[in-house]
Amino acid sequence: MEMSQPITELSGIGKKKAQLFNKIGITSLMDLVTYYPTTYEKGIDFSKIQDIKPNGRYLIQGEILLAPVSKRAGHITLTSIRLKDDTGEISLTWFNQLYLQKQLKEGETITVMGKASYKYEKLQLTSPKILTKSDLEYYEDKGIIPIYPLTKGLSQKAIRLAVASAMDVVNNTIEDHIPASMRETYELETFNDAIFQVHYPKNEIALNHARKRLIFDEFLFFQLGLMMLKEDQVKIKNQYTFTNCKWYEDTLEKLPFTLTRAQGSVLEEIIKDMNGLYNMNRLVQGDVGSGKTVVAALAIILAVENGYQSVLMAPTEVLAKQHLYSLEEIFLDLDLRVGLLVGSMTKKEKMDLYQKIEAGLIDVVIGTHAVIQEGVVFKDLALVITDEQHRFGVLQREMLAGKGHYPHVLVMSGTPIPRTLGLILYGDMDVSVIDELPPGRKSIETFSVNASYRKRVHAFIVKEIEAGRQCYIVCPMVEENEENDLIDVISYTEKLKIELPPHVRIDYLHGQMRPKIKNETMERFTRGELDILVSTTVIEVGINVPNASLMIIEDAQRFGLAQLHQLRGRVGRGGNQSYCILISDTKSALGKKRMAIMTESQDGFYIAQKDLEIRGHGDLLGLRQSGMPMFKIANIVEDIEILKQANIVAKTISEKRDILQEATYERFRNKLEDYMETNMSYIAL
Repeated sequence: MEMSQPITELSGIGKKKAQLFNKIGITSLMDLVTYYPTTYEKGIDFSKIQDIKPNGRYLIQGEILLAPVSKRAGHITLTSIRLKDDTGEISLTWFNQLYLQKQLKEGETITVMGKASYKYEKLQLTSPKILTKSDLEYYEDKGIIPIYPLTKGLSQKAIRLAVASAMDVVNNTIEDHIPASMRETYELETFNDAIFQVHYPKNEIALNHARKRLIFDEFLFFQLGLMMLKEDQVKIKNQYTFTNCKWYEDTLEKLPFTLTRAQGSVLEEIIKDMNGLYNMNRLVQGDVGSGKTVVAALAIILAVENGYQSVLMAPTEVLAKQHLYSLEEIFLDLDLRVGLLVGSMTKKEKMDLYQKIEAGLIDVVIGTHAVIQEGVVFKDLALVITDEQHRFGVLQREMLAGKGHYPHVLVMSGTPIPRTLGLILYGDMDVSVIDELPPGRKSIETFSVNASYRKRVHAFIVKEIEAGRQCYIVCPMVEENEENDLIDVISYTEKLKIELPPHVRIDYLHGQMRPKIKNETMERFTRGELDILVSTTVIEVGINVPNASLMIIEDAQRFGLAQLHQLRGRVGRGGNQSYCILISDTKSALGKKRMAIMTESQDGFYIAQKDLEIRGHGDLLGLRQSGMPMFKIANIVEDIEILKQANIVAKTISEKRDILQEATYERFRNKLEDYMETNMSYIAL
């Protein structure tokens, strides 16, 4: 059977089940065998209840003492039972599984597997899996058990059965696209062996070898694709002239601060590009608060002064509006016309703005994805800027650039990564780095504490609020989740409303809310109508509330260092002393080291480098951090060494393209062509 065959060719997968698999991107047999586990469980033996301790994972068997009890807690339904064996008793709790009230009977013996934790001041197993006889046989047969990402309607068992059926069909029939000579040089498994071991690892060594091969594949084609894109790009001759610079020089002179050395250096590179022989295609990386916006503003002023239009695209309405306010302050003394274009505007408002843009009556357009809509036509667009560029793909960037006649392109990122990694990932661009902060910026006092300090933290929140300040609280989850016991936004907000004084104004924000509600909530906080905003990481980028002086991050060990640094950067934007408190009960030496790095340094590039050094391949048996969107198994942070190795191979092939015409490279060439066609437009640069 061909690997391109639909999964409906497999026994047990009809049209209905196929639709569920389609939701997670699985349509063919190849999709199924390359649907990799995100984490693994070690096989575990039966334990007695008396031996259960917090944070461990246990397999226990016992008798149900009483019929299940269900109760509502906010948006969640909790179903609980007590289980006993000959050594003791323990509580078992499930979230939003009301059907268990009918399924579980008093006096019945059940086998469960789950993680033990202290919750609601008692030891319990949270959302344990109830094992059937066939489940037990599966667990007994495996030393390392794959855990796949799920969607509603698909269980681990369903995915495992489907993968097993596909693997039976494959049965060592996939021809390897990497030539044997390359596999030998870089000590890579065959594709067939790697696929088998990633789904059915006999031990951790075999799993590591399998992952290395599959990760190498993804990085190699990604890097080679980038290099070929860059080589195939035709350099466009610069069609714009920027001889008038009075506005630019006057603004530079009137700024209420002096540009840092790094800002000045990057600005010189941008101006040199804009006056160069070919079009600018430059990335500017800068740490939180390094002053990227003023650099972009000066480039815009130069473009407008010489009769051209500019556009700045941001990923959210909140960030677009903040850019508008910031830039209008800089443009205050200039005859410069600015327009805001965002999705929440009415059709009439948009049409009016479209006409002004096309007629050249708007010099600078600031907006969201709305700026790349079909109706937006510029009279003479010379400068295109995208902010928080990692939120946009190449396709969107090209659509924006396509609004003009080969305009200059400047993209900005506030997510620091080490320069060497940046040069690898942004292979199609010139890279500038603003690697210092403006003088006089107050340090954000950062502390790492465990959950026992939470009452003291809440008292400190009230103290800051009563001094007229505002506070962010970030949680890793939106709602309570049956898969883990992490603190969530919704129930935490309800708890705070009870525990804090009634005059404290509090609301929550998360990514699943409707855009209009999200914007309204954020604007209420910006206007000072809320004292506390409890949020997920949707506030990570571009939120600027100078009055916010306190950032609390719950379950801080669940976030990457770079993300923690970005979140911390939401405070310290006004004249008040600001604070960041990381709340973490991590017991691991690695987790404690990560918290220590955050309390010791506020240099985003240093933190990013330390992140790379200490994380390695991450916790094999822990929840895996996601990589870039097009990677199924590779992660640019965890797998940096394999990325570097793949980069060397990609360079060799790119420089000697003739090698692709050799017979031994035929399958590699075909795979590369398929990859370029299906992936390269969506790479999130």
